[in-house]
Amino acid sequence: MPNGKPAGVRCIQLDEHNGCRIFGDPARPRVCGSLPPSREMCGDTRGHAMVYLADLERLTA
Repeated sequence: MPNGKPAGVRCIQLDEHNGCRIFGDPARPRVCGSLPPSREMCGDTRGHAMVYLADLERLTA
């Protein structure tokens, strides 16, 4: 996304399984690599991770 990804907008680089299509690619935005997964962020379910990420987007919008 040339001008960044607005909060609440799905990243255009996610595939149908929510995997990053450009993981490991030098073109991958630096912010993506600076957000390593953690137990706090990921929890035990996809739902927990999605709530965490939505809160993070809301807090940084």
